[in-house]
Amino acid sequence: MKQILYLQPVLRERLWGGTRLSEFRYSLPSDHVGECWGVSAYPDSCCVVKNGIYAGRRLDDLWREEPALFGRTEDTQDFPLLIKIIDAHDDLSIQVHPDDEYARIHENGACGKTECWYVLDAEPGATIVIGHHAKNKAELAQMIRDGRFRDLIREVPVKAGDFFQIEPGTVHAIKAGTIVLETQESSDVTYRLYDYDRLQNGHKRPLHIEQSIDVIRTPFEPKEIRPVTCSMPAAKLTKYFDCRFYTVYKLDVDGSADVPLSGMFHTMSVIEGEGYLDGSRVEKGDHLVLAADYGSMHAVGRFTAIVTRV
Repeated sequence: MKQILYLQPVLRERLWGGTRLSEFRYSLPSDHVGECWGVSAYPDSCCVVKNGIYAGRRLDDLWREEPALFGRTEDTQDFPLLIKIIDAHDDLSIQVHPDDEYARIHENGACGKTECWYVLDAEPGATIVIGHHAKNKAELAQMIRDGRFRDLIREVPVKAGDFFQIEPGTVHAIKAGTIVLETQESSDVTYRLYDYDRLQNGHKRPLHIEQSIDVIRTPFEPKEIRPVTCSMPAAKLTKYFDCRFYTVYKLDVDGSADVPLSGMFHTMSVIEGEGYLDGSRVEKGDHLVLAADYGSMHAVGRFTAIVTRV
């Protein structure tokens, strides 16, 4: 049986957040909302199903209690993905994430954080931080301890439609004027390297200098992205990246299209337009889980979505 689970997003206020998530039809609790957790089974920010026989059920409960929905045959403890939309009204901190091994040892058994960004919008002249200029670990540590962040960080221009894979150990930051859809491991382990000396509730936010030096990879090697597009009648499916944690696609529908899905479950986040999936209405801002072995998906309308499978 084909199952589409519509999820209730969880909105999170951030020091650097703004109001642009209202463009996705979300009702914002303040002027500093930085993140929409659109597909999340993270304990303190878990999405709830809005429709059908599972209405009112938490995603983490379904993962444990209805494994067939997800095509899950092995005893994987936690839902593996976290999908966010991030509104950077101001600069995010310069940061880095550990890999699974480091997090397991140093963060009480947590998983690390591999992530990627699809840029939804960027103001003229916007940039992001991805990578650094240190030649080796010793130079990295010295530049950090000397506070030479202008020399250290690698800043690049960004525009709508860009895609970046952020491996663990990569120095990175989303900067002001940028909205991204982030696909990641279900982890919230972040080490702040630099936070512009700004205050939150009268205090500087904590930094994690030694952990950052431990996990930052040197020298930095940019991850090459080679999108591959498959065209079909009235639709295009573009694969951006494939790794052991996720495969990320962009689906563009313009008309009436049949899109094949197979294997484990897929997530879908509608980032533009509106239409129908097998008769169920979708529009910008919707986040869905399509159950395992969904088969061919009949899509009608004009919309764009980011689709992810594990």
